[in-house]
Amino acid sequence: ACICEKNKRVTNCSLVEGVCWCNSIGSRVSVNCGTLTSKCLLMKAEMTGSKSGRREKPKDAFEDTDGLYDPECENTGVFKAKQCNGTTCWCVNTAGVRRTDKHNADLKCSQLVRTTWIIIEMKHAERNAPLNADSLEKFFRETITSRYMLDGRYISGVLYEKPYITIDLKQNVSDKSSGGVDIADVAYYFEKDVKGDSIFHNNRLNIIIDNEMLHFEKTVVYYVDEIAPEFSMKSLTPGLIAVIVVVVIAIVAGIVVLVSSNK
Repeated sequence: ACICEKNKRVTNCSLVEGVCWCNSIGSRVSVNCGTLTSKCLLMKAEMTGSKSGRREKPKDAFEDTDGLYDPECENTGVFKAKQCNGTTCWCVNTAGVRRTDKHNADLKCSQLVRTTWIIIEMKHAERNAPLNADSLEKFFRETITSRYMLDGRYISGVLYEKPYITIDLKQNVSDKSSGGVDIADVAYYFEKDVKGDSIFHNNRLNIIIDNEMLHFEKTVVYYVDEIAPEFSMKSLTPGLIAVIVVVVIAIVAGIVVLVSSNK
């Protein structure tokens, strides 16, 4: 037996040639505990735990089902392009985020569209003095490369504009190394850490900048896909329409799908 340090939502762990392998809860897919587990398998495990009453919850947790559903995953752990809840179906990107209107079961999703850019925006709690931007950037770059095992070249920027911190992750399928982690998985692990619901086994993330613990009021994640969305404008809120228009103007084509979660 062994402990899966990078995923607590597993069972039946065993050591194979020095590597800990476990079955992901809900799917029974075997995962390598030496690297990050795919977001699809993590979501399925979380939904399974939620339905069975086994899900661990932090002290101040409250239910947020806005971006959570029970996904269908390929054997490799990636999302299937078409996701359904009963007879209602939709298409998703590689981050598992819906990128079409919802339809009936006859919906066709021809391909799993890749998310190439993820923007993580955090708002820290009120404070008198701003944080040191260099110290902040150093912390997040080192944390993302060491804790989440992402190659530093995929961190395209860390911007601080009090009280907002914005982290940009960019990764095309052509430059993703074989066996390397995906930015969608990194963003999911990171978001769970910031919300106090870490996926890691007994390894909570403390965000400390210049010896001061940092707390966040809000975290927002934006996803930009390599192919434009298939939403009808009537299905979008005015605020989201505005966001999409701004991004499309900036990058010519793409989709920003917004998932907002308050800690």
